[in-house]
Amino acid sequence: MTPKDLLLGLAIIFLWGFNFIVIHWGLNDLTPMMLGGLRFLVIAVVGSFFFTRPKTPLKWIVVYALTLNFGQFAFLFTAMTFGMPTGLASLVLQSQAIFTLFFSAMFLKERVRAYQLLSITVAAAGLAIIGLNNGDTAMTVLGFAITLAAASSWALGNVVTKAIGEKGYDANLNLIVWACWVAPIPFFICAYFIDGSDVMLSNLLHINWQTMATLAYLSIGASIMGYGLWNYLMSRYSAGTVAPLALGVPVVGLTMAAILLDEKVVAWQWLGIVLVLLGLMMNALGGRFFNSKA
Repeated sequence: MTPKDLLLGLAIIFLWGFNFIVIHWGLNDLTPMMLGGLRFLVIAVVGSFFFTRPKTPLKWIVVYALTLNFGQFAFLFTAMTFGMPTGLASLVLQSQAIFTLFFSAMFLKERVRAYQLLSITVAAAGLAIIGLNNGDTAMTVLGFAITLAAASSWALGNVVTKAIGEKGYDANLNLIVWACWVAPIPFFICAYFIDGSDVMLSNLLHINWQTMATLAYLSIGASIMGYGLWNYLMSRYSAGTVAPLALGVPVVGLTMAAILLDEKVVAWQWLGIVLVLLGLMMNALGGRFFNSKA
């Protein structure tokens, strides 16, 4: 990468890593479903001025929105309100790479290679260590399990994205933005039945500048700018060069959570964190290594 593009890559890592801290702050003012619905509504409204509607059929836009947008963030935001620490959430969510391999093999009949099986085993061992050693931390088993559900939804969204591409449609920023018109619908429906209309109205009436700044960061910063820069790098370099940058996201998330939120991680969980990152790195870089040996 050129120095300029490397700086853009570092900007993405910070935008997405700090994103979890902003989510934590946002959940202090809004319920999980209201935060999700308003986030994607802002993306849709702002983004539609800059990106044209994709030619992707509506049914695929809906499936994309329900998995990658609604499913992932409804579970993630809920998990963070049920005892999933912000820093660990940024790491455990990256287990989507493991679930993506599994779902790709199941639904797309993609072959799983030996190095991928090894990377899955290593990362899964790390997740097990994190989940089983929560006695001295704020993490709950329920929060951990719901975060895994969020990662699974992200993985299903990845499979949907691949399927859209295989059918000859573009899975680019146009799709990302316009799918955001769909996501607020299930978010607000869930908010009505889970929170009640009075809580929904209270959330809207008590929006202040801090809430607006949170929504602006989550929608414009982390989503539109983050994915825009990511797609730019993907268009200039191979996936094997760009994808490993995502490994920096949980590093930023864990570090910022420790500094700003005073979150603690016990020694055994640090071992699990190292194993998860090692497994993700093996998965991201293994193809390049083994292909070079072929």
